[in-house]
Amino acid sequence: MFKLFKKKNKRIQYDKTGRDLITVHKPKSPISEQYRTIRTNLEFTAVDEDFQTVAITSSTSGEGKSTTSSNLAVVYAQQGKRVLLMDCDMRRPTAHFTFRLPNGIGLSTVLAKKTTMEKAIHSTQVENLDLLAAGPIPPNPSELLSSKMMDRVLTELKEHYDMIILDAPPMMQVADTRLLARKVDGVVLVVGCDKSDRQMVVKAKEQLMLADAHILGVVLNKREPQGSDDYYYYYAYE
Repeated sequence: MFKLFKKKNKRIQYDKTGRDLITVHKPKSPISEQYRTIRTNLEFTAVDEDFQTVAITSSTSGEGKSTTSSNLAVVYAQQGKRVLLMDCDMRRPTAHFTFRLPNGIGLSTVLAKKTTMEKAIHSTQVENLDLLAAGPIPPNPSELLSSKMMDRVLTELKEHYDMIILDAPPMMQVADTRLLARKVDGVVLVVGCDKSDRQMVVKAKEQLMLADAHILGVVLNKREPQGSDDYYYYYAYE
């Protein structure tokens, strides 16, 4: 079993040249409020169920799943919960850029048994929020994510965190998320209004159903209201 404890990491100051976390820098903005609405709706969706691990995915790349994952993790942490964001997109990892944290070790090296969990998990600038970066890109992401070691990792992490949010790869590009979907309590599909193809979204949903995933709902984002420069996020029940 893993020996996991909270490391006394020095908190790293957020570098504004990275991806902007609006829930950190503009917590009272309409978009931040939409993320809190998503959080509330997810809690109501799974009110009578075991709800601790949630994978965030999309049909294709560029729809905003990683931005959604990071901001959703922030609003859960702001609620006072112990939260872990796991970057499971080991082919195109981005979470370490968002939080300006190292990626020399991470999920890939933990699953390959090349490092320990305590060394791979880092504190972020957000109180109550930790990050398990993807780590170096491995030659076999699908095998690692579907392994028994991944089951052990999730089981151990559940003992230390109230909420674990997994930034999963796009559905229609690789098989990783279909394998991962069976291991989590629920899946949220992110759909970008400016990019998503309807047929690809439908196929992504069908693939999740074939994987016996518990689809919690859909986040519709990048919808720009007329006369506003702000993008709003919406949540729709499956």
